[in-house]
Amino acid sequence: MIEDLSVTARTVPLARPWGPDVPANHVLLVTLTLDDGRTGTGISWTPQVGAAAVRALLEHDVRDAVIGLPAHPGVVWDRLSARLGEAGRSGIVPMAMAGVDLALWDLECGGRSLVEVLGARRDSVPVYGSGVNLHYPLDELTAQAARWAAAGHPAVKIKVGRPSLAEDVERVAAVRAAVGPDTALMIDANQRWDLHRARTALRALERFDLFWIEEPLPAGDVAAHAELRRSVGTPIAVGENVATAHGFRDLLTAGACDVVQPNVVRVGGITPFLRVADLARVFGVPVYPHLLTELSGQLALALHHPAMVELVEDAALTDLGLLADPSPVEIAGAELRATGAPTRWSA
Repeated sequence: MIEDLSVTARTVPLARPWGPDVPANHVLLVTLTLDDGRTGTGISWTPQVGAAAVRALLEHDVRDAVIGLPAHPGVVWDRLSARLGEAGRSGIVPMAMAGVDLALWDLECGGRSLVEVLGARRDSVPVYGSGVNLHYPLDELTAQAARWAAAGHPAVKIKVGRPSLAEDVERVAAVRAAVGPDTALMIDANQRWDLHRARTALRALERFDLFWIEEPLPAGDVAAHAELRRSVGTPIAVGENVATAHGFRDLLTAGACDVVQPNVVRVGGITPFLRVADLARVFGVPVYPHLLTELSGQLALALHHPAMVELVEDAALTDLGLLADPSPVEIAGAELRATGAPTRWSA
Protein backbone atom coordinates (compact mmCIF):
# COMPACT_ATOMS: atom_id res chain seq x y z
CA MET A 1 0.00 0.00 0.00
CA ILE A 2 1.05 3.59 -0.59
CA GLU A 3 2.22 5.14 2.67
CA ASP A 4 3.55 8.54 1.60
CA LEU A 5 4.10 10.94 -1.30
CA SER A 6 6.80 13.61 -1.50
CA VAL A 7 7.74 16.17 -4.15
CA THR A 8 11.04 17.78 -5.11
CA ALA A 9 11.07 20.70 -7.55
CA ARG A 10 13.79 21.39 -10.10
CA THR A 11 14.23 24.14 -12.67
CA VAL A 12 16.61 23.14 -15.46
CA PRO A 13 18.05 25.78 -17.81
CA LEU A 14 17.81 25.17 -21.55
CA ALA A 15 21.03 25.44 -23.52
CA ARG A 16 18.87 26.67 -26.39
CA PRO A 17 15.97 28.70 -24.92
CA TRP A 18 12.60 27.90 -26.47
CA GLY A 19 11.87 31.63 -26.74
CA PRO A 20 12.52 34.81 -24.76
CA ASP A 21 10.05 33.67 -22.11
CA VAL A 22 11.10 29.99 -21.97
CA PRO A 23 14.70 29.85 -20.71
CA ALA A 24 14.15 26.68 -18.64
CA ASN A 25 11.95 23.67 -18.04
CA HIS A 26 10.30 22.92 -14.69
CA VAL A 27 10.28 19.37 -13.31
CA LEU A 28 8.70 17.87 -10.22
CA LEU A 29 10.13 14.61 -8.93
CA VAL A 30 7.33 12.63 -7.27
CA THR A 31 8.36 9.85 -4.90
CA LEU A 32 5.96 7.28 -3.51
CA THR A 33 6.86 5.27 -0.41
CA LEU A 34 5.11 1.95 0.23
CA ASP A 35 4.37 0.38 3.58
CA ASP A 36 7.05 -2.25 2.91
CA GLY A 37 9.71 0.46 2.49
CA ARG A 38 10.03 0.37 -1.30
CA THR A 39 10.06 3.66 -3.19
CA GLY A 40 9.30 4.65 -6.76
CA THR A 41 9.89 7.98 -8.48
CA GLY A 42 8.24 9.67 -11.44
CA ILE A 43 8.11 13.15 -12.89
CA SER A 44 5.72 15.89 -13.73
CA TRP A 45 7.03 18.38 -16.31
CA THR A 46 6.08 21.74 -17.70
CA PRO A 47 8.23 23.94 -19.93
CA GLN A 48 6.77 27.28 -18.92
CA VAL A 49 3.86 27.68 -16.50
CA GLY A 50 1.98 25.76 -13.84
CA ALA A 51 4.71 23.97 -11.87
CA ALA A 52 3.79 25.61 -8.56
CA ALA A 53 0.12 24.76 -9.05
CA VAL A 54 0.94 21.15 -9.93
CA ARG A 55 3.11 20.86 -6.82
CA ALA A 56 0.34 22.26 -4.61
CA LEU A 57 -2.13 19.76 -6.05
CA LEU A 58 0.31 16.90 -5.48
CA GLU A 59 1.16 17.81 -1.91
CA HIS A 60 -2.41 18.30 -0.81
CA ASP A 61 -5.25 16.62 -2.70
CA VAL A 62 -3.21 13.96 -4.50
CA ARG A 63 -1.19 12.92 -1.45
CA ASP A 64 -4.32 12.54 0.65
CA ALA A 65 -6.06 10.60 -2.11
CA VAL A 66 -3.33 8.01 -2.76
CA ILE A 67 -2.30 7.12 0.79
CA GLY A 68 -3.70 3.69 1.57
CA LEU A 69 -4.25 2.69 -2.06
CA PRO A 70 -2.64 -0.42 -3.54
CA ALA A 71 0.45 0.28 -5.64
CA HIS A 72 -1.26 -0.62 -8.91
CA PRO A 73 -0.98 1.94 -11.75
CA GLY A 74 -4.41 1.33 -13.29
CA VAL A 75 -6.27 1.22 -9.99
CA VAL A 76 -4.64 4.39 -8.70
CA TRP A 77 -5.06 6.27 -11.97
CA ASP A 78 -8.78 5.56 -12.13
CA ARG A 79 -9.30 6.44 -8.46
CA LEU A 80 -7.36 9.70 -8.84
CA SER A 81 -9.18 10.63 -12.02
CA ALA A 82 -12.52 10.26 -10.26
CA ARG A 83 -11.34 12.14 -7.19
CA LEU A 84 -9.76 15.06 -9.05
CA GLY A 85 -12.37 15.50 -11.77
CA GLU A 86 -13.86 18.53 -10.06
CA ALA A 87 -10.53 20.34 -10.65
CA GLY A 88 -10.56 19.54 -14.37
CA ARG A 89 -9.61 16.85 -16.84
CA SER A 90 -6.67 18.61 -18.50
CA GLY A 91 -3.80 20.89 -17.57
CA ILE A 92 -2.44 20.61 -14.06
CA VAL A 93 -4.60 17.60 -13.09
CA PRO A 94 -3.14 15.03 -15.53
CA MET A 95 0.32 16.60 -15.07
CA ALA A 96 0.08 15.85 -11.35
CA MET A 97 -1.34 12.38 -12.01
CA ALA A 98 1.57 11.65 -14.34
CA GLY A 99 4.06 12.03 -11.51
CA VAL A 100 2.17 9.43 -9.48
CA ASP A 101 1.65 7.09 -12.42
CA LEU A 102 5.30 7.16 -13.48
CA ALA A 103 6.33 6.46 -9.88
CA LEU A 104 3.98 3.47 -9.79
CA TRP A 105 5.41 2.17 -13.07
CA ASP A 106 8.88 2.58 -11.55
CA LEU A 107 7.73 0.30 -8.75
CA GLU A 108 6.08 -2.05 -11.26
CA CYS A 109 9.37 -2.37 -13.14
CA GLY A 110 11.19 -3.31 -9.92
CA GLY A 111 14.64 -2.61 -11.33
CA ARG A 112 13.85 -3.87 -14.83
CA SER A 113 13.63 -1.63 -17.87
CA LEU A 114 10.27 -0.24 -18.91
CA VAL A 115 10.75 -1.76 -22.36
CA GLU A 116 11.18 -5.21 -20.85
CA VAL A 117 8.01 -4.83 -18.79
CA LEU A 118 5.93 -3.47 -21.70
CA GLY A 119 7.37 -5.87 -24.26
CA ALA A 120 9.48 -4.60 -27.16
CA ARG A 121 8.02 -4.94 -30.66
CA ARG A 122 11.18 -3.70 -32.39
CA ASP A 123 14.87 -3.34 -31.67
CA SER A 124 15.14 0.34 -32.54
CA VAL A 125 13.17 3.40 -33.60
CA PRO A 126 14.26 6.30 -35.83
CA VAL A 127 14.93 9.65 -34.18
CA TYR A 128 13.94 12.88 -35.89
CA GLY A 129 15.58 16.25 -35.32
CA SER A 130 13.33 18.88 -33.78
CA GLY A 131 13.73 22.42 -32.52
CA VAL A 132 11.70 25.07 -30.77
CA ASN A 133 12.97 27.54 -33.32
CA LEU A 134 10.25 29.95 -34.45
CA HIS A 135 12.31 32.80 -32.97
CA TYR A 136 15.54 31.76 -34.72
CA PRO A 137 16.82 34.02 -37.51
CA LEU A 138 16.89 32.29 -40.88
CA ASP A 139 20.61 31.54 -40.90
CA GLU A 140 20.42 29.94 -37.44
CA LEU A 141 17.39 27.88 -38.47
CA THR A 142 19.04 26.53 -41.62
CA ALA A 143 22.26 25.78 -39.73
CA GLN A 144 20.28 23.73 -37.22
CA ALA A 145 18.52 21.82 -40.01
CA ALA A 146 21.85 21.17 -41.71
CA ARG A 147 23.22 19.68 -38.46
CA TRP A 148 20.30 17.27 -38.32
CA ALA A 149 20.78 16.23 -41.92
CA ALA A 150 24.52 15.76 -41.40
CA ALA A 151 23.79 13.55 -38.37
CA GLY A 152 21.66 11.30 -40.57
CA HIS A 153 18.23 12.00 -39.11
CA PRO A 154 15.56 10.66 -41.49
CA ALA A 155 13.22 13.56 -40.68
CA VAL A 156 13.31 17.07 -39.25
CA LYS A 157 10.68 19.36 -37.77
CA ILE A 158 10.56 23.15 -37.56
CA LYS A 159 8.12 25.69 -36.19
CA VAL A 160 5.87 27.82 -38.39
CA GLY A 161 3.40 30.58 -37.64
CA ARG A 162 5.42 33.74 -38.19
CA PRO A 163 3.36 36.94 -38.54
CA SER A 164 3.76 36.85 -42.33
CA LEU A 165 2.99 33.78 -44.43
CA ALA A 166 5.78 34.89 -46.77
CA GLU A 167 8.22 34.44 -43.87
CA ASP A 168 7.00 30.89 -43.27
CA VAL A 169 7.35 30.08 -46.97
CA GLU A 170 10.87 31.48 -47.05
CA ARG A 171 11.91 29.55 -43.94
CA VAL A 172 10.39 26.22 -45.02
CA ALA A 173 11.96 26.59 -48.47
CA ALA A 174 15.37 27.26 -46.92
CA VAL A 175 15.12 24.25 -44.62
CA ARG A 176 14.01 22.00 -47.47
CA ALA A 177 17.05 23.15 -49.44
CA ALA A 178 19.31 22.55 -46.42
CA VAL A 179 18.14 18.98 -45.74
CA GLY A 180 17.56 17.88 -49.32
CA PRO A 181 14.66 16.07 -50.98
CA ASP A 182 15.11 12.71 -49.25
CA THR A 183 14.67 13.92 -45.66
CA ALA A 184 11.10 14.00 -44.36
CA LEU A 185 10.09 17.53 -43.33
CA MET A 186 7.44 18.26 -40.70
CA ILE A 187 6.15 21.67 -39.63
CA ASP A 188 4.52 22.60 -36.32
CA ALA A 189 2.21 25.61 -35.94
CA ASN A 190 1.60 25.16 -32.19
CA GLN A 191 -2.11 26.07 -32.54
CA ARG A 192 -1.34 29.50 -34.03
CA TRP A 193 -3.73 29.36 -36.99
CA ASP A 194 -7.47 29.42 -37.52
CA LEU A 195 -9.08 27.30 -40.23
CA HIS A 196 -8.87 29.94 -42.96
CA ARG A 197 -5.23 30.74 -42.30
CA ALA A 198 -4.32 27.06 -42.03
CA ARG A 199 -5.86 26.32 -45.44
CA THR A 200 -4.10 29.31 -46.99
CA ALA A 201 -0.75 28.47 -45.39
CA LEU A 202 -0.81 24.80 -46.32
CA ARG A 203 -1.70 25.53 -49.93
CA ALA A 204 1.41 27.71 -50.05
CA LEU A 205 3.61 25.18 -48.23
CA GLU A 206 2.48 21.83 -49.62
CA ARG A 207 4.92 22.06 -52.53
CA PHE A 208 7.74 21.38 -50.07
CA ASP A 209 6.50 17.78 -49.66
CA LEU A 210 5.52 17.98 -45.98
CA PHE A 211 5.39 14.80 -43.92
CA TRP A 212 2.84 16.40 -41.61
CA ILE A 213 1.51 19.67 -40.21
CA GLU A 214 1.39 19.54 -36.42
CA GLU A 215 -1.17 21.39 -34.32
CA PRO A 216 -2.37 23.71 -37.08
CA LEU A 217 -5.45 24.72 -35.05
CA PRO A 218 -6.56 24.97 -31.40
CA ALA A 219 -6.20 21.44 -30.06
CA GLY A 220 -9.81 21.10 -28.89
CA ASP A 221 -11.42 22.15 -32.18
CA VAL A 222 -12.23 18.71 -33.55
CA ALA A 223 -14.63 19.94 -36.27
CA ALA A 224 -12.09 22.37 -37.71
CA HIS A 225 -9.38 19.71 -37.80
CA ALA A 226 -11.73 17.37 -39.64
CA GLU A 227 -12.62 20.08 -42.15
CA LEU A 228 -8.96 20.98 -42.67
CA ARG A 229 -8.04 17.34 -43.24
CA ARG A 230 -10.73 17.07 -45.92
CA SER A 231 -9.49 20.19 -47.72
CA VAL A 232 -5.68 19.79 -47.79
CA GLY A 233 -3.29 17.07 -48.82
CA THR A 234 -0.82 17.40 -45.94
CA PRO A 235 -1.28 14.82 -43.15
CA ILE A 236 -2.55 16.26 -39.85
CA ALA A 237 -0.77 15.47 -36.56
CA VAL A 238 -2.30 16.47 -33.24
CA GLY A 239 -2.38 15.41 -29.61
CA GLU A 240 0.37 16.95 -27.49
CA ASN A 241 -2.26 19.16 -25.84
CA VAL A 242 -5.04 16.58 -25.77
CA ALA A 243 -5.26 15.31 -22.22
CA THR A 244 -7.96 12.62 -22.18
CA ALA A 245 -8.74 9.38 -23.97
CA HIS A 246 -12.14 10.91 -24.79
CA GLY A 247 -10.40 13.77 -26.58
CA PHE A 248 -8.42 11.33 -28.70
CA ARG A 249 -11.56 9.29 -29.33
CA ASP A 250 -13.33 12.38 -30.64
CA LEU A 251 -10.46 13.24 -32.99
CA LEU A 252 -10.28 9.69 -34.31
CA THR A 253 -14.01 9.13 -34.79
CA ALA A 254 -14.29 12.48 -36.59
CA GLY A 255 -11.51 11.55 -39.00
CA ALA A 256 -9.67 14.67 -37.87
CA CYS A 257 -6.06 13.44 -37.88
CA ASP A 258 -3.55 11.14 -39.52
CA VAL A 259 -1.16 10.90 -36.55
CA VAL A 260 -1.75 11.21 -32.79
CA GLN A 261 0.97 12.56 -30.49
CA PRO A 262 0.18 12.02 -26.82
CA ASN A 263 2.65 13.54 -24.38
CA VAL A 264 3.16 11.01 -21.58
CA VAL A 265 3.04 13.72 -18.89
CA ARG A 266 0.25 15.90 -20.26
CA VAL A 267 -1.99 12.88 -20.78
CA GLY A 268 -1.45 11.70 -17.21
CA GLY A 269 1.26 9.03 -17.38
CA ILE A 270 2.06 5.68 -18.95
CA THR A 271 -1.29 4.13 -17.99
CA PRO A 272 -3.46 6.53 -20.05
CA PHE A 273 -0.79 6.73 -22.79
CA LEU A 274 -1.16 2.99 -23.36
CA ARG A 275 -4.95 3.31 -23.42
CA VAL A 276 -4.71 6.04 -26.06
CA ALA A 277 -2.28 3.89 -28.07
CA ASP A 278 -4.72 0.97 -28.01
CA LEU A 279 -7.52 3.28 -29.13
CA ALA A 280 -5.44 4.65 -32.00
CA ARG A 281 -4.54 1.09 -33.04
CA VAL A 282 -8.24 0.28 -33.49
CA PHE A 283 -8.48 3.19 -35.94
CA GLY A 284 -5.25 2.26 -37.71
CA VAL A 285 -3.67 5.60 -36.80
CA PRO A 286 0.01 5.67 -35.75
CA VAL A 287 1.17 7.09 -32.43
CA TYR A 288 4.24 9.34 -32.41
CA PRO A 289 5.03 10.18 -28.76
CA HIS A 290 5.64 13.86 -28.06
CA LEU A 291 8.95 15.13 -26.58
CA LEU A 292 10.58 13.57 -23.45
CA THR A 293 12.83 11.48 -25.69
CA GLU A 294 14.06 8.86 -23.25
CA LEU A 295 10.54 8.07 -21.97
CA SER A 296 8.91 8.37 -25.39
CA GLY A 297 11.57 6.18 -26.96
CA GLN A 298 10.86 3.34 -24.57
CA LEU A 299 7.15 3.61 -25.28
CA ALA A 300 7.74 3.76 -29.04
CA LEU A 301 9.71 0.51 -28.91
CA ALA A 302 6.58 -1.18 -27.53
CA LEU A 303 3.95 0.40 -29.83
CA HIS A 304 2.04 -1.67 -32.36
CA HIS A 305 2.59 0.74 -35.27
CA PRO A 306 6.16 1.84 -36.06
CA ALA A 307 6.92 5.41 -35.03
CA MET A 308 9.68 7.98 -34.86
CA VAL A 309 10.89 9.64 -31.66
CA GLU A 310 11.35 13.39 -31.30
CA LEU A 311 14.73 14.75 -30.20
CA VAL A 312 14.74 18.49 -29.53
CA GLU A 313 18.30 19.72 -29.97
CA ASP A 314 20.09 19.90 -26.60
CA ALA A 315 16.86 19.32 -24.67
CA ALA A 316 16.59 15.56 -24.10
CA LEU A 317 16.10 14.48 -20.50
CA THR A 318 19.76 13.42 -20.43
CA ASP A 319 20.86 16.81 -21.77
CA LEU A 320 18.94 18.48 -18.95
CA GLY A 321 20.61 16.34 -16.30
CA LEU A 322 17.37 14.70 -15.25
CA LEU A 323 18.38 11.06 -15.68
CA ALA A 324 20.91 9.14 -13.64
CA ASP A 325 23.40 6.84 -15.35
CA PRO A 326 23.06 4.44 -17.01
CA SER A 327 20.42 5.81 -19.37
CA PRO A 328 17.52 3.50 -20.29
CA VAL A 329 18.14 4.30 -23.99
CA GLU A 330 21.04 5.10 -26.26
CA ILE A 331 20.95 7.12 -29.46
CA ALA A 332 23.53 6.14 -32.05
CA GLY A 333 23.34 8.21 -35.19
CA ALA A 334 19.62 8.53 -35.76
CA GLU A 335 18.45 5.32 -34.08
CA LEU A 336 17.26 4.87 -30.50
CA ARG A 337 17.68 1.54 -28.72
CA ALA A 338 16.96 0.35 -25.20
CA THR A 339 19.97 -0.36 -23.01
CA GLY A 340 18.14 -2.65 -20.62
CA ALA A 341 18.69 -0.25 -17.73
CA PRO A 342 15.78 0.99 -15.60
CA THR A 343 14.71 4.62 -15.71
CA ARG A 344 16.31 6.42 -12.79
CA TRP A 345 15.72 10.11 -12.14
CA SER A 346 18.50 12.39 -10.95
CA ALA A 347 17.58 14.29 -7.78
